[in-house]
Amino acid sequence: MLTIVITAYREERTVGRAIEALLAQDLPQDYELLVVCPDDETAAVVADYAAQNERIRRLRDEGRGKPAAFNVALGAADGDVLILSDGDVYVAPRAVQALLVALDDPQVGIVSGRPVSVSPRDTMLGYWSHLLVDAGAHRQRSLRAAHGQFLECSGYLYAFRRSLVTAIPEDALAEDGLVSYRVWQQGFRTAYAPEAAVYVRFPTSYRDWMTQKIRTAGGYAQPYLSGSPGMKSFRSEAIHGALAAIQYARSLRELLWTMLLFVARLHVWLRVWWDVKWRKKPFEAVWQRVNSTK
Repeated sequence: MLTIVITAYREERTVGRAIEALLAQDLPQDYELLVVCPDDETAAVVADYAAQNERIRRLRDEGRGKPAAFNVALGAADGDVLILSDGDVYVAPRAVQALLVALDDPQVGIVSGRPVSVSPRDTMLGYWSHLLVDAGAHRQRSLRAAHGQFLECSGYLYAFRRSLVTAIPEDALAEDGLVSYRVWQQGFRTAYAPEAAVYVRFPTSYRDWMTQKIRTAGGYAQPYLSGSPGMKSFRSEAIHGALAAIQYARSLRELLWTMLLFVARLHVWLRVWWDVKWRKKPFEAVWQRVNSTK
């Protein structure tokens, strides 16, 4: 059986599109779609879809962040394969099939989809989003997959074998990286399915951008990922991604924005060191909602 999970919070304006994009896939006959959300507004939208399709269920979580919602879904899922996505993104046609094809290999335990930015490239933050998902994440995952190396899956869309993960710590800031790492630790390969595209709207303000990046990068300052071979840091980004980032620019303006991105990424890692490593801020203080992506 296949279980598809959408985690959402106050995403009543976007969760319908997320559900419809998944229902439009070539799904196996034996599937369920679980939407985990704490708020009544999102739940009302889900209820409308559930009234038309008995395979759709709403699960209530307590609004304590995505890791807690992830655990709620794990506890309720009946499938032996889980696909995870978010309520403010939508998947491309045949994305689910691409993920399931990768899992046909019994040595593969988890597979990542490919985030694609739908933000405008003609603004600085929009350009940053395209650079980071194309010249950054897509390039690195493709290279690692080609060499059979460990790769971290994207939380926007990934699938894994249910038997390999029972629960995760609810204060884990990078739950997608942690799930990938735990699967890899058990001897399974981490795979990449670039055909499984998922369309994402990224932050439109620097404040929201910093909030989002600090909470994801902050996961790599926690002990849960201290031994991960895909461990992120400013140093690794500079060594493995700087040239590709510079080459991604199509104009002098984009080249300038690329230089500013280097400064912004340094700002992110300094804040991670200060907030997570030094001050040891609690999960609730670091995991903040980003409104401009909704």
